[in-house]
Amino acid sequence: MSQAAEHAVVNTDEGGFDFGAASSGKVGMWIFLLTDAMSFGGLLLGYGILRSGSHNWPDPATRLGIPFTAGMTFLLICSSVTMVMALASAQEKNKKQLLLWLGLTILGGVLFLCGQAKEYTELIHEKGMGLSVDQMSSTFFLTTGFHGLHVFTGVTYLSIIWLQALGGKFTDGPNASPNHLEIAGLFWHFVDLVWILVFTFIYLI
Repeated sequence: MSQAAEHAVVNTDEGGFDFGAASSGKVGMWIFLLTDAMSFGGLLLGYGILRSGSHNWPDPATRLGIPFTAGMTFLLICSSVTMVMALASAQEKNKKQLLLWLGLTILGGVLFLCGQAKEYTELIHEKGMGLSVDQMSSTFFLTTGFHGLHVFTGVTYLSIIWLQALGGKFTDGPNASPNHLEIAGLFWHFVDLVWILVFTFIYLI
């Protein structure tokens, strides 16, 4: 194997494989997100099949608080913007700005989870919804709950990254690399994108 070919395959900095411009960690995350997207696709497909086959499916507007959830959606979209700003700060070796923008991203995720908890409480106690009430309720809680689990995972993931950033992992020293931050960002952007689809299919259509 030529030296050029070896360099294209082996990533000596990461101690693993390098697929062109993408590290093995990024490729691994993309593969995970692809399989995860299939899970969400299956849930939304099941929702669509059940809804199209039902003659008395409730109008989402009569049960779900669409304006409130639209605000939650906007909040999650904003957290994607702050994630981009966090990565840009890391690339500029600006530790202070990195901690600020990444902290705001985490805060956006926490507020989204608080909003979802509030929504669930109202739907269960005021609208009488629940997993076993009807097909709409079952598919709603299953799909949005699955997404909420992803948001919780993302918040935990980013909190660990924030602690690493506090220690200077992404900004201090000549060998500091934002690679792990980029990988975490891929997951967070995926979570935000999926929620836009969930919100559109379950709340608006």
